[in-house]
Amino acid sequence: MAAVSYRQRCLIWGGYIALLVFAPLVFTQSAALSLLCQMGTFIIFALSYNMLLGQGGMLSFGHAVYSGLGAFCAIHAINLVAAGNLHIPITLIPLVGGVAGLFFGALFGYVTTRKSGTTFAMITLGIVELVFACSLMFPEFFGGEGGIFTDRVVGEAFFGITYGPQIEVYYLIAAWLLLSTIAMYAFTQTPLGRIINAVRDNPERAEFIGYDPQWVRYLTLMLSAFFAGISGALTAINFEIVSAENVSALRSGMILLFTFIGGTGFFFGPIIGAIVGVFLTVVLSNFTNAWQLYLGVFFVLLVMLAPGGIAGLLMQFVYLLRHRKLAYMARPLLLTCVAVALMLVGFVVLVEMLYHLSLNARHGTTLILSGWTLDTAQPLSWLTGLLPLALGILLWWRARPRLQQTWTAVNLDIENTLQVRP
Repeated sequence: MAAVSYRQRCLIWGGYIALLVFAPLVFTQSAALSLLCQMGTFIIFALSYNMLLGQGGMLSFGHAVYSGLGAFCAIHAINLVAAGNLHIPITLIPLVGGVAGLFFGALFGYVTTRKSGTTFAMITLGIVELVFACSLMFPEFFGGEGGIFTDRVVGEAFFGITYGPQIEVYYLIAAWLLLSTIAMYAFTQTPLGRIINAVRDNPERAEFIGYDPQWVRYLTLMLSAFFAGISGALTAINFEIVSAENVSALRSGMILLFTFIGGTGFFFGPIIGAIVGVFLTVVLSNFTNAWQLYLGVFFVLLVMLAPGGIAGLLMQFVYLLRHRKLAYMARPLLLTCVAVALMLVGFVVLVEMLYHLSLNARHGTTLILSGWTLDTAQPLSWLTGLLPLALGILLWWRARPRLQQTWTAVNLDIENTLQVRP
């Protein structure tokens, strides 16, 4: 793939900044603004996790420890500010969370990074379970099952900004998101960022040229924990509560899922993964009880059909577009999209009817799905799900070989063209 030019890089970063600035002006509803805030915090969290997984090859099941402990330290700092025992503006509270994440990253990372591979993953799983158990054993710091509450409107207003309105919290998150994204991208261009890639690919060779793989992993984990702590502090400011759930294995698994969905092989992959993941877990859960099933099926299919994640899939299409070959894929892609749409409609109808039949049968047999009335007691309603599903499977069975053949032929043509060029 061709390198990105300076002009293209400026356009990408300019578009990113414009998106952060103008997003709340487009999505003006309070629910949409709250969703944007959650996406912002999870983007920082996912990017910090990808420093371990994508860049360092370190599969961690305990990254929520650094985000959660950073959130707890940040919320205690806010309460100290409210009590007059600490003088720091709310704008800089995310830095408190970052320093806390860095501290715990140095503490736990010294143990976890001494091993790599599966051993590292299992140790991180043990760490997150240990911290989660401590969250219930030490209520003075963790607040017990109820967690710790706070009020973010403390101290004197900074240029009239009190962080009472949600829009002010959004721009605080957006500012820290931009700074964190720039810093984490800059890390990929540093010698440490380069050598962690070498440690990921071949630790023995990296050690042969004079680098200690354990020390490289340790430094990378500490920096990753720093940004995870910033994410946790922003979460504490946004929700004004931190509980044991913030340091749970469930949250660690969630960020692992989001990062894989976006794609670990590209820097912007976790950004896409966080946006899609928050949408699926927050928005979809408001419409259906089967949102976890949809999320699981989506993840399994994505891993099977597009191991590079959404970012990898997009870059393949960009590759075809750059070489002006995307038009050759139009017909098989259209047939594939129609097949997927039919299967999706049929699958959703059947799943919603099954959920209604098993969980909401006491409310009657009638189900209203997007203004469409279905009766789980009538065979015709089940046929409305089975028919498009069967038709979609049939169309997919016919369209997939053509898609694969066209895809192979187009890529082979591009390779031949590149070889002919002087």
